[in-house]
Amino acid sequence: MAEKDSKVAHDGAGHRARLRQKLADSGGESLHDHELIEYLLALAIPRRDTKPLAKALLREFGGIGRLMAADWAQIARVPGMGDTSIAAIKIVQATALRMLRNEVAAQPVLASWQALLDYLRADMAYLTVERVRVLHLNSRNMLIRDDHMGDGSVDQAAIYTREVIKRAIDLGSAALILVHNHPSGSPEPSRQDIDVTRQIIDAGKRLGIGVHDHIIIGTQGHVSLRAKGLL
Repeated sequence: MAEKDSKVAHDGAGHRARLRQKLADSGGESLHDHELIEYLLALAIPRRDTKPLAKALLREFGGIGRLMAADWAQIARVPGMGDTSIAAIKIVQATALRMLRNEVAAQPVLASWQALLDYLRADMAYLTVERVRVLHLNSRNMLIRDDHMGDGSVDQAAIYTREVIKRAIDLGSAALILVHNHPSGSPEPSRQDIDVTRQIIDAGKRLGIGVHDHIIIGTQGHVSLRAKGLL
């Protein structure tokens, strides 16, 4: 039995060495999704064969994007996942989002639109509930606050005009970009999305606060209400 355990450990070490070499050679391009998660989990739980667990996670959440977006409690429900391994996944997500957010904050938002979309898609596209955020900009269109206004149900999150405008006044915002996601995957705006946006635009005009856009994020892409001529 000891000899068999030793062989399993040796095989596992050899497999991880091969993954490590593929990572070194290609920067990860040659690794499958399950191999990326497998190697990440191996760093957190090194004495375990993490391939079955990696595949179980991707199967449970439907892909690497939804896995990274899942919250701590959701991941913890998968057998074999403890705090250390969950932390490994969440720290990767947090690092990626920090990099993307810093890129957005480094220059005027309207001049870095693709960077903004990349950040919003990474943060919101795979969420299973609706999330509302408001981006507050100064007079030079630099991001001064990325406000997470709240989460809702699978098909609705409330955007309250009074709360958005009050927050803008408190921050001294010159302009806003409204953002929310559609867990259904389709980013097409609802009638309510359009109506609420116009209410916030009207309220902001009286105070000299502009609304540049309302962006809706989904796994199928994004929609800009301004680009669609709906503002």
